[in-house]
Amino acid sequence: ERHGPSVERHGPSVERHGPSVERHGLTRPSVERHGPTYLPHVLYFVSSPTRDGQITAILDQKNYVEELNRHLSASVNNLQAKVDTMEKSNTKLTEELAVANNRIITLQEDVERVKEESSYQLESSRKASRSGDGLADGQVLGEARKQLKEETLLRLDVEKELEVQIGMKQEMELSMKMLETDMCEKQDALVELRQQLDDLRTLNLQLAQKSQSSEVSAKQKSEVISRLEEKTNQMAGTIKQLEIRSRQAERERDQAGEDHKLFKQEFGDKIDSLQLEVERLRKHR
Repeated sequence: ERHGPSVERHGPSVERHGPSVERHGLTRPSVERHGPTYLPHVLYFVSSPTRDGQITAILDQKNYVEELNRHLSASVNNLQAKVDTMEKSNTKLTEELAVANNRIITLQEDVERVKEESSYQLESSRKASRSGDGLADGQVLGEARKQLKEETLLRLDVEKELEVQIGMKQEMELSMKMLETDMCEKQDALVELRQQLDDLRTLNLQLAQKSQSSEVSAKQKSEVISRLEEKTNQMAGTIKQLEIRSRQAERERDQAGEDHKLFKQEFGDKIDSLQLEVERLRKHR
């Protein structure tokens, strides 16, 4: 019973899982800085929805890049596992090919040995037939023919097994070539994925820096708003106090005017008569 090593063709189709990486041309939005000279203008700039939209867009792009980064990392790990499996399969096929080569060499030696024995038996039979030594020679000739037939059948079996081993060797060589081609393609895909992963990491770092810068800028603007609102509240309080004092001064002025009118009404005639009396006394002197 022949137990030739079974060869299963593993010609895995190479499917490139290189996710298309859309490189976004992200530019830092230009920010025009305004001095806090006029409060309404500064408040309008900080509370403008355009700045918030830019920060939101940067954060969305950062989240997208992080998700794509995780997807690419998983693809790279999966592809690396496939490459490792193929390398193990390649090593196993190499070992099986070495065993098959040794088996072929052994079978070739057996074929040569059977050929030599067959030639020897055939030559012995011919010599026995030429000598023609009665019944004993006939028995020897029959045994020689029988042995020759057995050796011939054995040689045919060995040749068939040799053909099977040669076919298996060819299949192994073909499988190894296919595996090598597949490994080369997967290595190229792996290199491309790693390059895309590096690009994404760089882009992610840039987005993180832009996001951090935007957050710092937004924090600074928020602090400016808080300080300006505090100053505004202080100014509003001061203005309110001044308005109260102004209304109080107006009331005091009006009260003084009323008092002056009343004084003139009460003492005006007396003052006039006293002035006339003073004039008269002067004349008498």
